[in-house]
Amino acid sequence: MTTFVLVPGFWLGAWAWHSTAAELRRHGHDVYPISLTGLGERAHLARPDTDLDVHVTDVVNLLRYEDLRDVVLVGHSYAGSVVTAAADRVTDRVAQLVYVDTGPLPDGVTQVEFTPPAERERNAALVADHGDGWRLPPPPWADLAASVPDVDDSIVTLLRERSVDQPWATATAPVRLTGEWEKLPRLGVLSSFTAAQVQGMAATLPLYRHMADDAWRYEELPTWHWPMLSRPVELAAILHQARLKA
Repeated sequence: MTTFVLVPGFWLGAWAWHSTAAELRRHGHDVYPISLTGLGERAHLARPDTDLDVHVTDVVNLLRYEDLRDVVLVGHSYAGSVVTAAADRVTDRVAQLVYVDTGPLPDGVTQVEFTPPAERERNAALVADHGDGWRLPPPPWADLAASVPDVDDSIVTLLRERSVDQPWATATAPVRLTGEWEKLPRLGVLSSFTAAQVQGMAATLPLYRHMADDAWRYEELPTWHWPMLSRPVELAAILHQARLKA
């Protein structure tokens, strides 16, 4: 049995992992999906100062207060930074890091620096015009799903009903790392890009430089950016095997 902690990215809560978590439990694993502060069932706790450090503390406290050890810590999208920083603080409790369609940012880098300038400007305008200056509204899910064959209307409906505004400070606060996390083995589950693309970016772009050493393995799961919703069983199968191959 392996203990998995599943951390969702922007706009989502623990609910997004429901099917993947159920499949992992069917394999006999202990699974802890978490809703970060201000998201999911904790949406009422969102504040302008809810930032990356708050979310890192959410994960660290789950590991400490549940006394979880030998954990496979899984982060999707933005939560790649969350799980990296959490593992950096409590490395002794983590056996492996898994990045679902994401990767770690270097120390001192913010999430907004990872986005292209045009997208950064659009998001800042959304925050200013529709998020009271501190919340980023969810994207138009139907538009994002329109060209993806394995995303049906039920997934879009679920996202519309349950996704909530993301506290913008989580995107503008820099990740703080000591380097302890680099001792851990890492798996990248790639859905919207390929292993060859990652290796090419790691060789040429500083933001991806942490994704090209011997601590990494990659598995490709082609779909859209949210495989826990479009291909949850296949994602669970990859995670089930991850601990055996680490």
